[in-house]
Amino acid sequence: MNILVCVKQVPGTNQVEVDPETGVLKRDNVESKLNPYDLFALEMAFQLAAETDGAVKTLSMGPPQARAALEETLWMGASEGVLLSDRKFGGADVVATAAALELGARQMMPFDVIFCGKQTTDGDTAQVGPELAERLGIEHAANVAEIVKVEDGALTVVVDLDDAKQTLRIKTPCLLTVEKDANVPRLPSYKRKKAMTEDQIRVLSCADLPDADESKLGLKGSLTRVEKIFPPEKNELNERISGTPQDAASRLYALLRGRKLV
Repeated sequence: MNILVCVKQVPGTNQVEVDPETGVLKRDNVESKLNPYDLFALEMAFQLAAETDGAVKTLSMGPPQARAALEETLWMGASEGVLLSDRKFGGADVVATAAALELGARQMMPFDVIFCGKQTTDGDTAQVGPELAERLGIEHAANVAEIVKVEDGALTVVVDLDDAKQTLRIKTPCLLTVEKDANVPRLPSYKRKKAMTEDQIRVLSCADLPDADESKLGLKGSLTRVEKIFPPEKNELNERISGTPQDAASRLYALLRGRKLV
C-alpha cells in the first residue's frame, strides 16, 4: 500500500507569545517538537506498510524549521517527505490548513491510506483530518484505535467512542485519524538519520502548487478569526494544612466556605 501521513510541528512549551493583531501564535525561535498524536499515526502507518509491503511518505505545512519534524519521520521509517512552506500559508485556520494539505496530498498521489493524528496539541480541534478527507472526496474514520483486517480495497478498523467501541469496514482510498495510545511509537533510528539525504524532503511553495487559489489559503482563506487569546494566569500561592484529621478537615471546610467554594 502507498501510505501518506500528515504531521505537524507544534510548540514544545506552553510559553508561546500571541500576535495581538492576528491572534496567531508566534512560532519563531520557539522550542518545537513533532505533534505527540502524530507519533501514533506514524506507528500505525509503519505497521500497515510492513503488513502490505508498502511505503510511507509524510506531509506537513509550516515555516522552514518544520522540516525538522519531517526529518524525524524519515529517521523513524518514512521514505520521503514534503513540506508546504510559504508565508501565504501562514495564519491558516482548520479550513485553510485542510485546503493547503489537499494541494500537497494531490502532489503525492497515488495513495491508499492517509493517516493523521487525532488532533494537535496547539489547536486541539480534531477537524483538519476529516476536512482533508472531505476535500479529497474519500471516506474517513476518526478516533481509530486499531486496524484489525486488511483486505483488497478495504480496511476493517476499530473506532474508540469513549463509552463504546465500533468496528467499521472502510474502502480505500481513505483517511484515518488515530487515537492516542493506539500503539507504542517506535524511536528514531540513528542509522536512518546518518543515511538520510537532502533530496528525501521536498519544500513546496504556493507557486509550486498549480491549482493553488491564494484566496482560500492562509489568513485570507480562513473562515474563522481569533477574537482574543491570552495565556492562563499562574497562581503559585498555596497553604499547607496540618494537624489531626479532624482539625485539618475543619480548617479546610472553613477555608473553602470563606472563599464561597462550598
